[in-house]
Amino acid sequence: MPSVSTKIAYPIILTGLFVIVVFTSVYYEVLGSNFYIILIPLTAFLFLFGFAIGQKLASPVKKLLEGADSLTKGNIGTRFYLKNKDELGQLAKVFNRIAEEFEEHKSKIETLDTNVKLRTRALEEIIEVLEKKIKNRTLELQKATEDLERLQEEVKTKDEEILSLKSQKNKQKSKDRKKV
Repeated sequence: MPSVSTKIAYPIILTGLFVIVVFTSVYYEVLGSNFYIILIPLTAFLFLFGFAIGQKLASPVKKLLEGADSLTKGNIGTRFYLKNKDELGQLAKVFNRIAEEFEEHKSKIETLDTNVKLRTRALEEIIEVLEKKIKNRTLELQKATEDLERLQEEVKTKDEEILSLKSQKNKQKSKDRKKV
């Protein structure tokens, strides 16, 4: 794909060649051999002039493209300064505004990211404290459950003793009645 400088240079060179061909064809009979000697350096000058103008006009565009490429790679300090008051100068100003806004947004994102990390850390600490409390409460409940089961066993044992004692008492009463 041809570059911007060649896209500018080709029309200049072709126009110059066209002027030379027209001039030569119109004044063909009048021109002497000296003109043809001058024609070769003039053609070379035309090529050089066309490419030089193409480079001069395309260099700000190339710089702007390089700056845009640098900005897309994350270099948010990239700025493009052009003293021209034409469309390229306006484009440079717009590019710089975009870079400044990008830099502002990036700093806001970094601030938000920092805030999120701080809040996340605080929440993680709260979760850790709550998990410890839950673990302690669970241990307390397990101990209380074990104590309750032990007490239930004791109550069951005592109930059996009471029933045994009642049974013995009833037997004793029966014997006492029989004796009376």
